[in-house]
Amino acid sequence: MVRPAALLPFLLMLLASPALAQEAAQPGADWPYPPPDPKTWWDDKRPKLSEAADPLAGRRLGRGDRLVAIDNGYDPLLYRLWGLQPLQNQILFGGEMILEVAVRPASSTRQTLIRVTVRRTGDVFVQGRAGLGCCEAGIARRVGFDAQAPGDSASRLLALREHPIWNAPREVRVDDGSGAADALCVDGTSYDLTLMVPGRSRAVRRACDSAEVGEAADILEAAFSLALGHEPRFDVIWPGGADFSAARRAYQGLIADGGRLKPAPNARPQAPAFEPPPAEGETPPTP
Repeated sequence: MVRPAALLPFLLMLLASPALAQEAAQPGADWPYPPPDPKTWWDDKRPKLSEAADPLAGRRLGRGDRLVAIDNGYDPLLYRLWGLQPLQNQILFGGEMILEVAVRPASSTRQTLIRVTVRRTGDVFVQGRAGLGCCEAGIARRVGFDAQAPGDSASRLLALREHPIWNAPREVRVDDGSGAADALCVDGTSYDLTLMVPGRSRAVRRACDSAEVGEAADILEAAFSLALGHEPRFDVIWPGGADFSAARRAYQGLIADGGRLKPAPNARPQAPAFEPPPAEGETPPTP
């Protein structure tokens, strides 16, 4: 047994001699492990990803099929930085869907990304990522998880395809009916929501104002309820859990008082009205 006190002189010697510390950190003649073979580094088989890490793996487009256009501000390379398959490459069959929630605080670099996948078999998978999206050529301090959700959550998620928010403008501003000027968001949190079904996708953003966020409360609660409880370093970002009831009440109060959410000026135009295709009787892409 090596006592910590016995290591103190050796550590002090390393600190006093940077060259010696560098030499000790490199494999040498006394290194207990063999040096890696450069050729086997490329030829050896990589470990296969788990089903939860890539729920739609192995699918291919059939003749005449095309990938769904995604316009949510997330490029394929950004998904790679998060350790996720790009949404632009995903292939869905009839009765399937992908729901994503990206959270970007205005006053913090701590970002969150949640992806929920529903397969036609009824299996539900949830993937969560969190990290610092600033100041480095990557996502700093990135943590994440890939897990399978309870099977009874599929029906609740599929019902969200009919939510009115998917036919709403991409970005909105609160109009309380008094003719007040649009507020400028300088401190708050934006929620980018993306829904993907076979052949179509939809993306909306709700930011800063509680009434804006309240319009998406049902979707946010569904996504966060599945994402929380898998990774403590992910959960600590959300001490309030999956409760968006305050935002929902703010939105309901706005509508009850005669207010509305009007399209934001200079916002990108939204795609045509979103109509999820029927789950039955649909010909899926050829695997």
